[in-house]
Amino acid sequence: MANSYSSLCDDFFVDLHVNTELDLPTERDTILHFFERIEKQFPGMGNFRRRDNGDFNLEEEREGQRYRWITLEMDRLCVGCANPLVMEDAYSLQRTALELSPYMLGINHLDIDSLDVTFTMDFDFQGNHDEVISEALYGNSAFSSLLEIPKARPLGFSPSAIVSLSQDCYCQARIAIESRTTVYEVRNGKFKPDEPISLYFTVRRYPRPGERFDAPKSFDMQCRIAEDLMAEKIFPSFAAPLINAIAQRR
Repeated sequence: MANSYSSLCDDFFVDLHVNTELDLPTERDTILHFFERIEKQFPGMGNFRRRDNGDFNLEEEREGQRYRWITLEMDRLCVGCANPLVMEDAYSLQRTALELSPYMLGINHLDIDSLDVTFTMDFDFQGNHDEVISEALYGNSAFSSLLEIPKARPLGFSPSAIVSLSQDCYCQARIAIESRTTVYEVRNGKFKPDEPISLYFTVRRYPRPGERFDAPKSFDMQCRIAEDLMAEKIFPSFAAPLINAIAQRR
């Protein structure tokens, strides 16, 4: 599937997060062997480092704004892609990491707390993000009535919501809009250039009790759900109004 979203925002990210019950391994041989297998299948991923917080990161050489990475945190495996030309550029690396993780990192069905597929759209805007969000998404809601108070200005408009996608609530979707405007900026009327308003859309799956959780199979299912909901609900109802509100202020 071609990625049409990169042309509609300043940056578009596709992320996989595998949240684990137990801490991930930190042994030298285990870490290097896992990343060597990834590099063998994706030769461009040769930039390895250990961050100050102890996380291990393998990253692709950046070509402009386009690159992929894998990070091993204490209890989370993160696999991401920035501005993929096609969605499979992200999915192929994420699927490979899922297939290798049981054998090389010890992440099995018992250890997985939840699996997330997240699409992120960043919209650069120098100005009050909260004003844009309130204008684009709150409309005539009860929250917008607060702005009718004399001298009231939007200050903390970062909405989020979670809905269940299954009757048993083990599959969920979360939408969140993040403003990066600070009180200091609003007070002084001076805003950082090109700070993004971020839209996060996540489809999360929890293992059902007694179920042998198949992470690659769940990943494929979650990607399909995320793509469908992104096209049918998230872009027209959330992203498009943000794009329009930003355009009117430029």
